[in-house]
Amino acid sequence: MLAFIGAMEEEVAGIRSALSDTVTREYAGLSFTEGSYEGNRCVIVRAGVGKVNAALCAQALIDHYEVSGVVNTGIAGSLNPRIHIGDIVLSTDAVEHDMDATGFDYPAGQIPRMDTFSFPADPALRSMARAAAASLPHQVSLHEGRVLTGDQFISSHEKKDFLIRTFSGDCCEMEGGAIAHVCWLNRVPFLIVRAISDNADNSAGTDYGTFERQAIENSIALSLALIREAGMS
Repeated sequence: MLAFIGAMEEEVAGIRSALSDTVTREYAGLSFTEGSYEGNRCVIVRAGVGKVNAALCAQALIDHYEVSGVVNTGIAGSLNPRIHIGDIVLSTDAVEHDMDATGFDYPAGQIPRMDTFSFPADPALRSMARAAAASLPHQVSLHEGRVLTGDQFISSHEKKDFLIRTFSGDCCEMEGGAIAHVCWLNRVPFLIVRAISDNADNSAGTDYGTFERQAIENSIALSLALIREAGMS
């Protein structure tokens, strides 16, 4: 059974409303809804915005449900000129870009005393997501790349350039790396799926408000297709 975590209600409502035979339970102040989509069981939850909310949600999910994988779905800002608004990014790996222990001679983004710099996504989930994207009724450009996570909405050229230069990131958001971190520690397969809502630069505030809805619709469409694909695997 796959699990889906979104930060905002808008990112999960469309998935939840497509489910049948639902059961909702409360853990850690969060509502987890288990149900079926085309005969395939899944669980969906809204975590709230930011790394702490995301990590709390992921651990509560893993503690209370036996899941085959965790998918973090939602929207992000693009850091790659080839990745445009409305496109979808599947994570190859995730880095927490706001971790800074450089004063102790760690590279930026490295969590002290952990034996990994980035958290690699599950290859099988990535493969299923690629197959799911191919089945979508409308054309969505699909990319794979590094997701950067921090408790910051990136909306300046200077910060965007720093993230590209320092981490070689392809998109940036506020939850995926924390979910990846928890899944990695628990040895649970994960994948971050992000539809692009803005370009993470000085235009981000305007673009986000304009394109948020379409980006969310794209991420929901891929999530539902992924549930279907997982049931066929």
